[in-house]
Order: sequence, then C-alpha cells, then structure tokens
Amino acid sequence: MSSWTSLSEFAAMGGYGLFVWGSMGMCAACMALELLWLRGRRQALLNEAQLQAGLHAGMGGQS
Repeated sequence: MSSWTSLSEFAAMGGYGLFVWGSMGMCAACMALELLWLRGRRQALLNEAQLQAGLHAGMGGQS
C-alpha cells in the first residue's frame, strides 16, 4: 500500500518533505487568513446595516 516504513520517512516524503509540508502550511495559513478576513467583513457589514437601520429609524420611517 505505502512505501514508507516509518513516520520519519513519511515526513521526509522521499526528499520532498520541505516542499510538501511547506505547501500544506501555506495552504492552511491562507485558509485561516481567508476565514479571518471573512469574519471581519461580516462584522463590518453587520455594523453598517445597524447604522443604516438606526438612521432610517431616526428619520421617522420617511425615505
């Protein structure tokens, strides 16, 4: 099934371990940053919606 006989051989990935694990790390970092960016954008949109709802309520419902 697999050609690795130990965990260290698996981690080395036949000499390409640095590239493989570095790529996996960068992918995970990008995914984490994307989630943080989306979270911040969602919060900004919610704040903007609350602000606009408050402005419309303060106008007595007039558009």
